[in-house]
Amino acid sequence: MKKILAVTLVLCIAAGFAFAGGGKAGGSSASGGSTFIGIAMPETHVQRWVKDGASLKKFAEEKGYRAETSFGDADQSVQNRQIEGFLTQGAKVLVIGSVNEGVISAVASAAQDKVAVIAYDRIISNSADYDYYITFNNFKVGQFQGQGIEQGLNLKAATAANPKYITLFAGSPTDGNAFFFYDGAMSVLNPYIDSGVLKVVGPYPKTSKDTANFQRIATENWSGPIAKTRMENLLNNDARDVVLDAVLAPNDTLARAIIEACLADAKYAAAGKLPVTTGQDAEADSTLSIKNGRQYMTVFKDTTKLAEAAILLADQILKGQTINIPGATLASGDLLSIGDTGKKVVKAYLLEPILVTKDNWQVPVQAGFYTPEEEARLK
Repeated sequence: MKKILAVTLVLCIAAGFAFAGGGKAGGSSASGGSTFIGIAMPETHVQRWVKDGASLKKFAEEKGYRAETSFGDADQSVQNRQIEGFLTQGAKVLVIGSVNEGVISAVASAAQDKVAVIAYDRIISNSADYDYYITFNNFKVGQFQGQGIEQGLNLKAATAANPKYITLFAGSPTDGNAFFFYDGAMSVLNPYIDSGVLKVVGPYPKTSKDTANFQRIATENWSGPIAKTRMENLLNNDARDVVLDAVLAPNDTLARAIIEACLADAKYAAAGKLPVTTGQDAEADSTLSIKNGRQYMTVFKDTTKLAEAAILLADQILKGQTINIPGATLASGDLLSIGDTGKKVVKAYLLEPILVTKDNWQVPVQAGFYTPEEEARLK
C-alpha cells in the first residue's frame, strides 16, 4: 500500500528522519543486507534513547539487516511520519519506542502492510495491531526505587513519633511504564505512610489509579525543566516549613533536575544534606552523582542487552522461529498485565533490572554500558 505514495511524499518523509525532529539519524547498513528494520525512538533529551537507537542499529547490522534509526523529538506526529517513511522503504519489522498513544495510527498502517511491530520498552496502548513487547520488569524497577528510599532513610527503624518527609514525582502520563514504576515504588512505601512513619508533602496518589492526583505529580514528556520547576514550587510552598528527607523521582533526568532545585535552596545547601533521591537508567551523569553522594540510587536497566534482545526477537520473527531470548522471560501470571494494551494482551518479554547505589555504582561500568569518555569521567 505504501509503495504507491507519491515521490514528493517519499522525499518529504525521508527528510523527517531526525535527531530532534529533522535530519536522518544514521544511514543504511554497511553490511548490504536487503531486509530492512526500521527503528523509531521517541526523543534525544533523555540520554538512554540515543544509546538505544545506536545499539539497535548496530545489532541489526551485525545480523546482516539493513537498519535505520529515527528520533521523534517527543512529537508523535513527527514519529508517525518517520514510521510511515520506514514502511515506504519496505521495512519488514519496526522496533518502536513510542512517544505516546498517538502512534497507533502508524501501527495500524504497519499491520495493513503485514509488517511486524515490536513495542520497545514502552507499551503501545489501545492497539490490537501488534503482537510483541520487550521491556524490563518495570514493576520491579519501581520496587527498587521504593527499596532505595526504605534503605536510605532506614525506615524499618523509624517511628511515627519522628517521621520522615517525602514528596512524590511520577513519569510522563503518556508512558505506560510510568504507572508500573509508581505502583511498584508505592507497594514498598505505602505501609510506611499508613503507619505514620513516612509523611507525604504535596499530592499523594496511593496508586496510579488515583488519576486526579497522579496527574498532579506526573511529569510531561519526562521533562527535566518541568520537574525542576515543580520542585522549586514545592520548596517554596508545601515544603517550605519542613526538610524533605526523600524524593521519589522516577528516572535520572528528573532526579538531577530535582537535586539541582534543592542545591539552589539555602535550607539544603546550608545543611549539606540532600534528600534521598531515586532514579533509573544509570545515566553516566547520575552514576557520577551517586558516586559523589548526591543522588542516592538508580536502577540499571542494561539497555544494550535490551536492544540486543529486541533485534534477536526481530530476527526470530523474520525467520519464523520459535521465540527464545536468553535472559528474558515471557510475562505470565500477575505480570501478564504488563502486556495489556487495553485492546489485547501482547507477548511481553521481560529483562531483569539491577538496583545501584554508592555501594555498587561500578556495576554498569563493568557491564561496558558507558562510552570511553563517560568511563573516564567516572574514574
